[in-house]
Parts: sequence; C-alpha cells; structure tokens
Amino acid sequence: MSTQSVRIPVTLSTGASEVSGLWARAQSPAAPTIALAHGAGAGMEHPFLAGLADALVADGVSVLRFVFPYVEAGRRMPGPAAHAVATWAGVQAWLGAAAPGRWAAVGKSYGGRMASVACAEDVIAPAALVYLGYPLHPPGRPDKPRREHLPAIAVPQLFVEGENDPFIDPRAQFDEVVASCQDARVHWVVGGNHSFEVKGARRPAYEIGAGLAPVVGEFVRGV
Repeated sequence: MSTQSVRIPVTLSTGASEVSGLWARAQSPAAPTIALAHGAGAGMEHPFLAGLADALVADGVSVLRFVFPYVEAGRRMPGPAAHAVATWAGVQAWLGAAAPGRWAAVGKSYGGRMASVACAEDVIAPAALVYLGYPLHPPGRPDKPRREHLPAIAVPQLFVEGENDPFIDPRAQFDEVVASCQDARVHWVVGGNHSFEVKGARRPAYEIGAGLAPVVGEFVRGV
C-alpha cells in the first residue's frame, strides 16, 4: 500500500495556512479511517507513528498522518492550543472530501490531548478517540491536571497507557479521571513508560508502534 504526501488546509487566527500530511488508503471501501497526530516533541514521520500507521494499513485501516503548524514552520515547541484545534478541524474537513464517513481521532500524547479538546469543544466529531499516552499532567505535577474537558466527550475513548508513565502518576488520580468520562476504557502496556518502552526489553520505536496496531484497530472497528 503506497503512502501519498498531501497538503491539508487549516484556518488559523493568523489566516489561511496548510500543513503536511501522509495519506494511506486501505483497499476495502468499507475500511475504517484514522487520523493520527504526533506528540509534542516529534513529527508525523517518527518511527513510532510510522510503525503504527504501517501496521494499521496492512490490517486494512486507512490512515492520515499530519503535523501541527509549529512543526510545519520548523519550530520545536507547540504553538497556541487554538492552532492545534484548528488543525484537527482542517483534518476533519480534508477527510470529509477524501474519505467520507466515520473516522477516529488518534494521537500520541499532545496530539491526542488536542484531539480531545477539539472534540469537547464540538470542533470535530470523530466516532472515537484514542490516546497513546494521555499527558494528564506534567511529570511530577499532579496538581496541574488536564482533565476538565474530558467528561464532556460523549464518543468512546480509549486510553493506551504505560504502567510506568510519569504523566499519569499517581495512578489513583488517573483512575478517577477515566471514571469521570462518559465512555472510556484503558489498555495497559505492562511495564511501559510514556513511550511504551519497557525496561529490560529494548525494542525499536517502529516495532513498539506496530505492536499497538491490533489494540487500536480492534477498538476503532468496534465503535
């Protein structure tokens, strides 16, 4: 299955813009579609996302990877949250033309959190949300939780989390947040950290991403 480079129009507060994307359409016309966003520190070509996307496409899922405007501009730090939300809106519009029908929003860390904000604000309407390491709070700062909007989300949510992820420690706080959601479940990666690496079991990021494809694919097909 070939992957096509695409341009996705985005309307920012500063005016019209575009971001880069990679589109791989599965062969079946009934294939589910996923929009896959990167984390704060890596773009859409990071090996973890490449491995996940390739494995999903091989399993019959169409995947659109894309970058946020700050990455498009060559910057390392995320820009305003409104720009990320607007990007998710642009992605939804692009998919509406390229692959009409139900789709799921999937994102690594920051990318997933921004999808949840866009969904809670009714900017996008995916059939489901998948968070690959939801950054509930900065490491060591459980007093700064990013949770207020999550109970407003009505679509099914899947939290894919490493057991040793410092972004969701303490576990009791994370469990409380999940319980506050309307329809949410958790898939735990035993011994995993925020990147789903497991101490003593060194694996390439591409392989780690590919290994999560069955979990993501099964959830998306079931909603």
